[in-house]
Amino acid sequence: MSNKAYLEIGGERYEFPVITGTENESAVDIKTLRASTKIVTIDPGYKNTGSCESAITFLNGEKGILRYRGYAIEELAKHADFLEVAYLLIFGELPNGEQLEKFLSDIRKESHVDEEMKKIIDAFPRTAHPMGVLSSMTSALIAFNPSSVNVSSEEAMYHAIVRILAKFPVLVAWTMRKVMGLPREYGDNSLGYVENIHKMMFRHPHEEYRKDDLAIEALDQLLILHADHEQNCSTSTVRIVGSSHAGLFASLSAGISALWGPLHGGANQAVLEMLEAINEDGGDTAKYMAKAKDKSDPFRLMGFGHRVYKNFDPRAKIIKKAADSLLDDLGIEDPILDIAKGLEKEALEDPYFVDRKLYPNVDFYSGIIYRALGIPVEMFTVMFALGRLPGWIAQWREMRLRNEPIGRPRQIYIGANERPFVPIKKRK
Repeated sequence: MSNKAYLEIGGERYEFPVITGTENESAVDIKTLRASTKIVTIDPGYKNTGSCESAITFLNGEKGILRYRGYAIEELAKHADFLEVAYLLIFGELPNGEQLEKFLSDIRKESHVDEEMKKIIDAFPRTAHPMGVLSSMTSALIAFNPSSVNVSSEEAMYHAIVRILAKFPVLVAWTMRKVMGLPREYGDNSLGYVENIHKMMFRHPHEEYRKDDLAIEALDQLLILHADHEQNCSTSTVRIVGSSHAGLFASLSAGISALWGPLHGGANQAVLEMLEAINEDGGDTAKYMAKAKDKSDPFRLMGFGHRVYKNFDPRAKIIKKAADSLLDDLGIEDPILDIAKGLEKEALEDPYFVDRKLYPNVDFYSGIIYRALGIPVEMFTVMFALGRLPGWIAQWREMRLRNEPIGRPRQIYIGANERPFVPIKKRK
């Protein structure tokens, strides 16, 4: 392939370099486009625009490939735990035993959250959406950790990363316990990272916490599968906010808000809401599969197909096994989950869906697992944020260490031309 691209405008020919990544992805480098030609590109949604060069995550939607730092997601989900994956994403390599133990120990030392934060969460009504609460609480951490991160200091950067990895699960657990009307509490530093999250979320007052290995394993896998996904909406938000040299906590709070939307992190909540609507209408899955195939019907089948993956979502293949094992082990009798199984079976066998590769995606299975674990539906996106945390941190760290320029997209103005000001008495 030529390492040059040419653009002809009004008889003038311009040359731009073509760069190639380590997986042979190519891009036309148009950094000098406006300076050379006085024009800009327009690409709504940035579907064809690379915003950065990154060494964190490789995604090939056509082939259904997802890798973190070169490691296949299938290998990581099978052999690593969430904290190992977090370390890998943030620092570039899998930790050895000593590094992982120090990482966990340092996180444990920072796992307290200022008691004043309880007053903030108490001020929210129980009807407040958990994502709004989590975003606000994350932003409020800045008040209790006011110093900005010195990005030229690896020690300062490491300390900031450890603090948020320690405190964020506490905020997640407190947010869920507020929804459920349970008292907020801290975890147990004798437990592993994900085990501690599970305990903080689910331990009931006056009851001894009982460890559920299968539930913890399913939760661990879900967090790994959600840990990063290249330059999606929330990750791009974290990077563009951080490009202004906003702090880590502020950038993460912005990412949480971006994730909240139903077209992004809210998709797994939308899946359960769809299943509940089908159940209320009698639970006829065949009827709704027919509606999904009817182009004139406004019904949309949530949790099937993917914006990026043109084949099976590799994360869905992994988490389907966890969902099947968890439901079999728990023996739950739930009409909602029965409907989900029915939709899954029909979609995997129906030529309409198979031919169009409209397979169940990770949002479909994650919603099923969260419901089986007893997590309220409005908390599903919060759990997504918990999993995505190390990816956001890694992306923010990479962007700051590379000293990337502040994000400042251009536009094509389509408004009114210059016109004279009309005094109010003369306006019609």
